Amino acid sequence: MNEPPLVNIEKGGITIDEHVLLQGINLTISAGELVYLIGKTGSGKSSLLKCLYGELSLSTGSGKVCGHDLRGITRKNVHTLRRNLGIVFQDFALLPDRTAFENLDFVLGATGWSKGNARENRIKDCLDAVGLGTKGYKMPHALSGGEQQRLAIARALLNDPPLIVADEPTGNLDPETTTGILQLLHELVRKDRTVIMATHDHNAIQMYPGRVLRCEGGYIEETTIMSS
Repeated sequence: MNEPPLVNIEKGGITIDEHVLLQGINLTISAGELVYLIGKTGSGKSSLLKCLYGELSLSTGSGKVCGHDLRGITRKNVHTLRRNLGIVFQDFALLPDRTAFENLDFVLGATGWSKGNARENRIKDCLDAVGLGTKGYKMPHALSGGEQQRLAIARALLNDPPLIVADEPTGNLDPETTTGILQLLHELVRKDRTVIMATHDHNAIQMYPGRVLRCEGGYIEETTIMSS
């Protein structure tokens, strides 16, 4: 029996204040896929990602992410949805007054984990998974840009989600650090997680090929990136 897709949107549209951002969205994404979103700034990439994690709702059509309905999603349902996916932001969005360990501990507390060994072990496992096992005591400002983004990815992995949504995760990083982050995300895909990543970096797509969706003129279409 085939597993249902993690993302399934039919004839979807996203509108804010009567301004149509995207329309005619027909999108199916299954487990273990690496999907890139490309397009100019303002083309709707971030809007689609926000819809996937419940910050925006579909205004037309129908859609589900990890079994959760995206049409008219409620605050309560958003909380449940976000336990099934991880979000990685370009600006890291870390708590500056807490250590790396405490940043992750805060998220587990907010998502219902009781204090105890299981919670501590989960944090240690996620820090180890991104190569920060020895840096849990450090404050975010004491970490490099690449380490801060690795910490953000560790945070996204805490609840073992099948889907990772990443909005320009390498946009503020140098080329060498970018390669390390891309390797980490690609490794997640190899472990049958799905990664949906907005990016302007066509070199990344050539380095780690996946499906490519272009946002342009209010629509999303599948495309390819030619080798340079």
